[in-house]
Amino acid sequence: MTKAFRSVRSFQEIADHVALETAQLNDGFSAAFTETVERFRIDRAEDVTDSDMPDALEVQLATEMLVRTVFDVLRDTRLETIADRIAWGIVHSFHKVADQLDGDADKAARKIKELVRDADGSEVMMGELEEAQTLCQSLDEARDAVACMRDHAAATFHAETGRPWSSPRASLVSSKRTASVVAATDFLAARRQRKIDAHAPKGPIVIFSGGQQWEDHRQITDTLDATRARIPNMVLVTTAQDKGCDAIAAAWAAKTGTPLVAFSLAGMGGGKRAGFSRNERMVALRPVEAVVCEGSGLQSHLARLVRAKGIPAHFFRAADQRRAA
Repeated sequence: MTKAFRSVRSFQEIADHVALETAQLNDGFSAAFTETVERFRIDRAEDVTDSDMPDALEVQLATEMLVRTVFDVLRDTRLETIADRIAWGIVHSFHKVADQLDGDADKAARKIKELVRDADGSEVMMGELEEAQTLCQSLDEARDAVACMRDHAAATFHAETGRPWSSPRASLVSSKRTASVVAATDFLAARRQRKIDAHAPKGPIVIFSGGQQWEDHRQITDTLDATRARIPNMVLVTTAQDKGCDAIAAAWAAKTGTPLVAFSLAGMGGGKRAGFSRNERMVALRPVEAVVCEGSGLQSHLARLVRAKGIPAHFFRAADQRRAA
């Protein structure tokens, strides 16, 4: 069979073609862009479709190009210094859409619960229930795809700037949900459990905490790489800071596909003891290892708790950072 060739009009097209041919599909994209429901619809006003998902590799390349192109076209110009702000906004747009889809899916799940509660066995009711499940599953599928794009865009932002992208609120969780739905009650139970698992994954726990000012991100990522090599199914638990050490650790977790639990102060009560209570609860999780970087009194307190429990740990002082040349 003769192989078909396509003509190109510029060196950039040749580069793009080579990139497409040599690119490797990220496992996350392969999972996130797999159809999980035959009849797809994310809005009640839309018609149901059985169209395929977009090609996973093409979406991965397009997502990366979207972020990188901003830096490329503004480099060595007077607008170069704001390229990171524009790129941050691109990543945030993916995050915003994923968050909206997640909220819509939760509303659809509540509708299913209402229909199950009022089910009378009629054909009309069963039809409504089936439609509600289709909507909820479709929204879950769409949300996972957009969240995967967001995570890849965030990784590209990190590669370009050397700084991790962090969301203004909420956590970054991407996970492909199962497609099989036998009954509405089973569907709701499975969906609820998936949400629990996504935010509280199972595995050996490694706790992490550090200050909000930290320059040597390689020191942290090298340590986490070594830890993950020893404990491949580890779950990383951080103190949920949106900058500094915790942000570096969160970016590492997203890049390596390591489950991350951001242990916020919510539920710790008010007052000055909230942070110390969080430290105590983190240690109570029975972590197998700890990484603590110098910061405030909270990190010093956590280091003392870790030592007292005999937890294997890595402690880093701010003065030990390897300064960039």
